[in-house]
Amino acid sequence: MESKNKQNVDRREFLKRLGIGAAATSVAMVGCDSADNPITGNRTTSGNKPKGEMEVRTNLSTGDKVGILGYGCMRWPFRPKPGGEEGEEEVDQEAVNDLVDYAIENGVNYFDTSPVYVRGMSEKVTGIALSRHPRESYMVATKMSNMSPAMYSREASLKMYYKSMEDLQIDYIDYYLLHSIGGGGVEAFNDRYINNGILDLLVEERKEGRIRNLGFSYHRDIAVFDHLLAMQDRGEIKWDFVMIQLNYIDWLHASGRNFNAVYLYGELEKRGISVIVMEPLRGGQLATMPKFLFDQFKQRRPEDSIASWAFRYAGSHKNILTILSGMTYMEHLKENVETFSPLEQCTDDEKEFLEEIAQAFINTDVIPCTACQYCMPCPYGIDIPGVFTYYNKCLNEGTVDQSSRSETYNKARKRFIVGYDRAIPKVRQASYCIDCKQCVHHCPQDIKIPTELRRIDKYTEELKQGVEV
Repeated sequence: MESKNKQNVDRREFLKRLGIGAAATSVAMVGCDSADNPITGNRTTSGNKPKGEMEVRTNLSTGDKVGILGYGCMRWPFRPKPGGEEGEEEVDQEAVNDLVDYAIENGVNYFDTSPVYVRGMSEKVTGIALSRHPRESYMVATKMSNMSPAMYSREASLKMYYKSMEDLQIDYIDYYLLHSIGGGGVEAFNDRYINNGILDLLVEERKEGRIRNLGFSYHRDIAVFDHLLAMQDRGEIKWDFVMIQLNYIDWLHASGRNFNAVYLYGELEKRGISVIVMEPLRGGQLATMPKFLFDQFKQRRPEDSIASWAFRYAGSHKNILTILSGMTYMEHLKENVETFSPLEQCTDDEKEFLEEIAQAFINTDVIPCTACQYCMPCPYGIDIPGVFTYYNKCLNEGTVDQSSRSETYNKARKRFIVGYDRAIPKVRQASYCIDCKQCVHHCPQDIKIPTELRRIDKYTEELKQGVEV
């Protein structure tokens, strides 16, 4: 992150940034817990009925026919656990079943999960939902998520591989990924997959048909990405697909230690490797925008959601096989299905417009958190993605007036604080960070998490002074 994002921000400076220039001074006073805030860009259509059939793309390696909208199973919905302690939750299996049913019925046939998603429950929950459908009606993608040194051994990695098939209730995996290669450099990659013989074993599993497509997902060290492609160039392995982070911000303006997608995509395209897109909305950041950017979208396509622009952009690249979206709620799923049925690709003029939006966006103070939850669980119980999501949402919505002299300023401050307590239980808020830094090396966006938590806590505490809540 840039140096300005590492500095502590006092109240006046924070409020100044909420304004983001004269164009944003007209932002309405809305609460961060508002479900129908127009700034989110969510549209309401007649039942969100698709206009046609889901667009289908073809895997350049194996010929698979894959729906352009893929289901990212990282963000399944939760509900209070019956008989549990206060705040204890479980995945809402009934809701997941309904989401999967609607997705398959409407052309979504690619479901991406991992042993570490949804607090380790994603594969089992996803398997329950999918097993209710004919096996040929869906494709499952999961991962070798042996990202900690304790999991590097051949025994531990094999146990993870077989447990994935058991939890997903399948006897073959359609798309298997080496998960998040790049962290720790080439040395860590070798420890995870080469020195223990795991990659050789996975290649054999592909030959035997228990893996139908073998690929990897990339974050962080570009040397590892280049290394894996060089392995294919030398004839040591063939990659059937690769997953990268691609959206109209990260195309030319990737943050932290991530790398610009224009390079990643270009290297894959020249080798004829199909691309899976993760984070097309940058963890939801591109589904909401500051008012001055929101207005520009609405001037061009008044009926379209802000999110649909990001999906259309990602799908405008011909080598994209599928675009993953972590759709937690049915309204999100229905809207996205509508966007992709069929997908209207961006024109060159619209791509230029989105680059202008990208340049404006990166000059805001939004924290580049994608809510991937790789930083979780926090040993001190902090809901790190939740805190960052709330902060970003309020930043975009302009929850607090720009001037403390405004008649509605105190009301707005109260709304911010009450909304914070509603969104994040007090025992899971930023104030509980002790700067242990256990989360830092897990973050694929390279966010300085303790620094950002302290900054948010400092602002919140200063906002509370003198406020009756």
